[in-house]
Amino acid sequence: MAVNVYVHRMRRDGIQRSRRDEHTEATRQALLSAGREIFAQEGYQAASMEAISRAARVTRGAFYHHFDDKKALFDAVVVAMQVEAAATIQERARAQRKIRDRLTIGIDAYLDVCLEPAYGRIVIQEAPAVLGNQRYREIEEAHPMALLGATLNALKRDGEIAFDDMGLLTRLLDAMICKVAIMLPDADDARKLRKDAHKLFESLLTGLSQKEG
Repeated sequence: MAVNVYVHRMRRDGIQRSRRDEHTEATRQALLSAGREIFAQEGYQAASMEAISRAARVTRGAFYHHFDDKKALFDAVVVAMQVEAAATIQERARAQRKIRDRLTIGIDAYLDVCLEPAYGRIVIQEAPAVLGNQRYREIEEAHPMALLGATLNALKRDGEIAFDDMGLLTRLLDAMICKVAIMLPDADDARKLRKDAHKLFESLLTGLSQKEG
């Protein structure tokens, strides 16, 4: 009898913990969603924790339970958006059989993400200043740049790139792609800019395929 009571209590406690965990995660996701929307519309400086809490339909206490301050929430929003960006890139690139084609499609997918207004304002425009360059690089290198680095290393393994410092190459190519992303919204001919950029990337990689003798 005592064993049955113990098992019943364990099951009940497990269900209660599960429900609390679900509620906790739902609250966190509501704050992330509200923060993302308000940061995109108003910018980091103008966004207030009160407005975000109201939009998420949570109390200030719930806000502080999940995030130390507005900057911590902004950091989490940037991470979430970079995770989504990497997933979009991977989804579109994985359909390509050739690694070089995966790189081309992946770059185009990232440029498409950069043209989304929320991503452009939060991740490209404001994140480096709000989070600092070091933290911004950490997030970028863990997600979109990680895919770029993996693809470039795959090209090296296949003998299509002959370059020792792949970390440097990844960072330089990423910087070039990001610069194109910044230029695209104001370009007179965005399609031509993309085409010319891809030619430049191809020329760079073709040059690196020549082994020094």
